[in-house]
Amino acid sequence: MHTADNLTFSDIQAAAQRIKGHAHRTPVMTSATANALTGAELFFKCENFQRIGAFKFRGAFNALSRFSEEQRRNGVLTYSSGNHAQAIALAARLLKIRAVIIMPEDAPVLKIQATKGYGAEVLTYNRYTENREEIGRKLAQERNMTLIPPYDHPDVICGQGTAAMELFEEVGELDVLLVCLGGGGLLAGSALAASGLSPHCKVIGVEPELGDDGRQSFRKGEIVHIDVPDTIADGAKVTHVGSHNFAVIQKHVADIVTVSDAQLISAMKFFAERMKMVVEPTGCLAAAAAFNQVWPVTGKRVGVILSGGNVDLQSFAQFIS
Repeated sequence: MHTADNLTFSDIQAAAQRIKGHAHRTPVMTSATANALTGAELFFKCENFQRIGAFKFRGAFNALSRFSEEQRRNGVLTYSSGNHAQAIALAARLLKIRAVIIMPEDAPVLKIQATKGYGAEVLTYNRYTENREEIGRKLAQERNMTLIPPYDHPDVICGQGTAAMELFEEVGELDVLLVCLGGGGLLAGSALAASGLSPHCKVIGVEPELGDDGRQSFRKGEIVHIDVPDTIADGAKVTHVGSHNFAVIQKHVADIVTVSDAQLISAMKFFAERMKMVVEPTGCLAAAAAFNQVWPVTGKRVGVILSGGNVDLQSFAQFIS
């Protein structure tokens, strides 16, 4: 396995070959209304149309496709609030690998049901009193399974970076690329993709205001741990960025900014009303930064990665009503 220190754009290209024919090449959409609102030329990479409804399938399939025969026999274990859980479950089913997923008790019901539907065994824990990483390490050791974490893994990073790679291939070089930030897999992978295809592009990570561990870490130059954030962006309810991810982020990312939950809801409404799309709160982080000029985008060509669309309909109705 590579380490983050030696990951390059060529690793993103290799991942793209491994997932080809398995992951969807998702559409890039534009909106005249969004362009008028921001004074920018926005290109939305719609990972809400990816398999399992989020970009996470890319990294999961890339990681599992690199398993040895022994690893395949023993199975895969992971922990996730939802999208990575579904991604590992589906990738494991496609590759005929047994999967055990550790999920928080309060994860969206839709995500728990979908993970079970893909054939994975789901175990739950209390995210406010228990440490999922400790549970995961212990169980993986007991069951002799390979642990593939949601973001802190070079193969996961490289798989996630294929989304940005496809965006650059389709629309050419960009001035800015806005990417949501939870644990940092998508941001790190996107930054590596930009380094190869649009080296002058400023890659900006976007976090929830209430979960700004990444921004604090970026400013301080070391990984900062926080309490589980109270935000509607459930995919970004992490307490710290991954160490593999942070090494890439420090090297290739220009800045990390934050948006409020209210701004996320406003972005969700925009996509539902104007572009007829369901985008989950975490999936709206990058767009909210553009819509509110949290990072100035006027006059620029801007890539916006919409990371996922997995939100249960009851919650979605409450958010946009």
